[in-house]
Amino acid sequence: MKKMVIAALCGTLAGAVLTTQIAGPMIAQDASKNAKVYEQLDLFGDVFERIRAQYVEDVDSKKLVEAAINGMLTSLDPHSSYMDAKSFADMTTQTRGEFGGLGIEVTQQDGYIKVVSPMDGTPADAAGIKSGDFITAVDGENVQGLTLDQAVDKMRGPIGSEIVITVVREGVADPFDVSIIRDTIKLVAVKSRLVGSTGVLRITTFNDQTYSGVQDGIKKLVKEAGGMDKINGFVIDLRNNPGGLLKQAILTSDAFLNEGEIVSTRGRNAEDSSRENATPGDLAEGKPLVVLINGGSASASEIVSGALQDHHRAIVVGTKSFGKGSVQTLIPLKGDGAMRLTTARYYTPSGRSIQSLGVMPDIVVNQPVVDPNAQGTEAAAADKESKQRTEASLRGAISNDSMSEDEKKQLEEDRARTEEAAKLRDEDYQLAYAIDILRGLSAVAPKQ
Repeated sequence: MKKMVIAALCGTLAGAVLTTQIAGPMIAQDASKNAKVYEQLDLFGDVFERIRAQYVEDVDSKKLVEAAINGMLTSLDPHSSYMDAKSFADMTTQTRGEFGGLGIEVTQQDGYIKVVSPMDGTPADAAGIKSGDFITAVDGENVQGLTLDQAVDKMRGPIGSEIVITVVREGVADPFDVSIIRDTIKLVAVKSRLVGSTGVLRITTFNDQTYSGVQDGIKKLVKEAGGMDKINGFVIDLRNNPGGLLKQAILTSDAFLNEGEIVSTRGRNAEDSSRENATPGDLAEGKPLVVLINGGSASASEIVSGALQDHHRAIVVGTKSFGKGSVQTLIPLKGDGAMRLTTARYYTPSGRSIQSLGVMPDIVVNQPVVDPNAQGTEAAAADKESKQRTEASLRGAISNDSMSEDEKKQLEEDRARTEEAAKLRDEDYQLAYAIDILRGLSAVAPKQ
């Protein structure tokens, strides 16, 4: 610690001497920079006045200024933007868990709207919208040239009204239209269910309800299983989770860690840099964890999966995540609007930035594309296999009288769980894979 303080002090002194030696040129440079900035502002004012005076139609000065501000922000990166009073109010409502719309998280790429992920149980999810889809038109109107917020505004509308979006999808030759009925989006941040002896926590977003949802979900699963000792582990399903509140991602990571760094943020200014550490207490009581991610897992989802991966607290399974490693700060402005400004990058505990790289799973597992025409054939094959002759089916086979009634009951329960797992594998291969990992770990774990 003493060495660090001295090194810092020496650096400060050296800087002071250097500044004294070149103070004159530096002042001149600053003055020159300021002069250029004022020249550009004069240019902006000149253009603004000429538009107001000479444009073919009257223009709304307020909208013109807001468009200029938004253009300034969107030129920086895909996540910085200006929000008017209505957009700001909508975002505040969204983080509380209920809003109107289609139920998709979007970003902007190459002038088009790209789907980060559809949200579970929403109209967009039901309509088959997928992570990675590009939306090129809304109700026949091309979205190229619109800002992200303008495009999102076009997708909003009265509950129950229809919208037609044009989608470009990788692997599909031509754009196609999708009709969706707008609805109220009620986000249940965390859903829990028990699959055999495995607790599954499906986290759909990081809003004000997420951490409390994780707490309640684990309590419910433990009660349903008959105690923590009856659970072999937990699957944290973050697939198609577009992120949300940084604080909730930190709390969710902390829920499964006892100590160590969770995430650090590094910005241009000291106040935008921070380090968040875990506090004692593991809601899962040390049970093994598997985290599921895919290309729709972004931002806060990547903070959680990266932290648990770096601490070797969880096995990360699925496909590479989205790769959004930046932090946006909401800064309220005059007139009840706000700007969303990228102020920092975040880093996982090992010091890696996932910006544009994503979190790579420990075990890559792709979700097979289901061919509806093949389902009947697969079902027939499975049924045929189940009816194959066994020793027990032979006439006059000797019965097994070495098993007690309790053992026979246990055998039937094990068989039912195995059949349930086989059925899940057809419905959700990645989730079944994660559960199989925990079942395997439980099988080789030393008995207490």
